[in-house]
Amino acid sequence: MKKTVFALLLLWTCVAHAQAPFYQGKTITMIVGTKSSDVYDFYARLLAEHLPRHIPGKPGIIVQNMPGAASLIATNYLYNVAKPDGLTIGAIFPALYLDQLSKRSEVKFDWTKLSWIGSTARSNHLLYVRADTPFKTFDDLRTATVPLKCGATGRTSSAFYLTRLFEETMGAKIEQVAGYQAGADVDLAVERGEVQCRAFTIASFHSREPFVSWRNRGFVRVLVQTGVKRDERLPDAPTIYELMDRYKTPDSARRFAKATLAAGDFGRPIVAPPGVPADRVKILREAFDRTLKDPEFLADAKKRKLEIDPVGGEELAALAREVIAVSPEIAAKVRELLGQ
Repeated sequence: MKKTVFALLLLWTCVAHAQAPFYQGKTITMIVGTKSSDVYDFYARLLAEHLPRHIPGKPGIIVQNMPGAASLIATNYLYNVAKPDGLTIGAIFPALYLDQLSKRSEVKFDWTKLSWIGSTARSNHLLYVRADTPFKTFDDLRTATVPLKCGATGRTSSAFYLTRLFEETMGAKIEQVAGYQAGADVDLAVERGEVQCRAFTIASFHSREPFVSWRNRGFVRVLVQTGVKRDERLPDAPTIYELMDRYKTPDSARRFAKATLAAGDFGRPIVAPPGVPADRVKILREAFDRTLKDPEFLADAKKRKLEIDPVGGEELAALAREVIAVSPEIAAKVRELLGQ
């Protein structure tokens, strides 16, 4: 009798253990490819607070910042060092595929093989300049005798590749100053007068300091935005598409612009290493989707002035394959864009 009871208890324990969620009692590490003062970090930490309750087993999530080279360091780590067990995810920059297309030697990843979880927000961009500069409109960038000096973190930060894109497609005269650790450092450099401009997301420009104060006192003006249509908050700033029409940009350059601006659709991506078991990728994607629809999450995002416009993991994976499969002509232009 005792043996029978023991056997039943053992069987029940084994069944219960087998049915326990994989993530129960575990901790997920979220690698963030910038330092803690950056908006990418704000989005990542917001997600880290709300995602666990939507994952079966409710694991803990800790955030680890790994800044440098526009999140290239963090992405290389995720791809080559982190275990593909579903316990490490990352918040990375959206334009790193440009580094892969340019065949940059520092790239140690394949954009198409990352495990795509989702993106918290698509992101159109703008170029702001100090209002005390002589650059009042985009036309002034084309006729300048001394180039506008813009700050950037790395070559695949929007602050760098967008200003180069404006040069290539519309003849703007801009000098890039790269190497800042985070976007906040570029903004500080603008305040100090080290540089005069920065390209980055429209959402950030309208959601946090120092930009709220800058706008209130007329410290900066916006010369161009990257959306197909003008953002309602920037009714006076032309889009890149309007300007390409005005300047009669050739079709080849327009195709190049489209491939480059795809970074806005990646937005603020969350990824995992390649080779994570499909069932765990599915769990993370479904949890991400539920989190981004959660009223508590959305209320928290609104409180922190973080705009939410989610993209699902499957859509990101398809987009990753699309941008890497561009023509050799476009890939060559990317290499030229990034100065490779």
